[in-house]
Amino acid sequence: MIDKNNIPKHVAIIMDGNGRWAKEKGRIRSAGHREGINRLSEIVDAAIELGVGVLTFFAFSTENWNRPKKEVDTLMRYLDNFLEKQFKELQKKNIRLIAIGRGDPIPKYLQKKIEKAEEKTRNNSALTVVLALNYGSRQEIVDAAKKFALAVKNEETGVEDLDVENFSRYFYTVGLPDPDLLIRTSQEMRLSNFLLWQLSYAELYFPKVYWPDFKREDFYEAIEEFQKRKRRFGRVDAN
Repeated sequence: MIDKNNIPKHVAIIMDGNGRWAKEKGRIRSAGHREGINRLSEIVDAAIELGVGVLTFFAFSTENWNRPKKEVDTLMRYLDNFLEKQFKELQKKNIRLIAIGRGDPIPKYLQKKIEKAEEKTRNNSALTVVLALNYGSRQEIVDAAKKFALAVKNEETGVEDLDVENFSRYFYTVGLPDPDLLIRTSQEMRLSNFLLWQLSYAELYFPKVYWPDFKREDFYEAIEEFQKRKRRFGRVDAN
């Protein structure tokens, strides 16, 4: 049973296993990506039902540009179709959409569509869905350091003011709580350059199922597992 009083505020998901799912079924890799896109709505609905505040999907990494051009183009097209089809659903379900990561070289038409969706949904409050696109955590940390250095140069802050809280304000995720739970499907046990700073105290969960087969029930199991963990944040357990 899920305790509604102990729901993670922020769940981050690495949607892994699309290609292997397709290969095992004798299908092309793009079929796995297409099926993976179809999983988003079900998991979003489950998060709203449970009262999760933020749901972050690792949709496309900075390293994914190294994949074959045909596969990258297909992923961009699937993302475009998803935004086109889901925009009304975002509004209907009171969902806010945010994208984090570097803009270029994401196609300009797609950047504009994302910006429009962010603007139109910015006041929605039932759930914040974060798409990590062209995202890499090391790059994010470098970008944050550059922003801080520029602020020092412009005399907007001083080196002596740098601490964990202040530095966090220069990250893509500014204003969002750090993830309480990370789910990576397909039982791969790596962070893959994803939210390295923000995941410092997150609980990690690695189900065997590939992302295209990750259903509502699997999401519930992840939450139940989270609720079994004792989160001490460096402190000694009083019990």
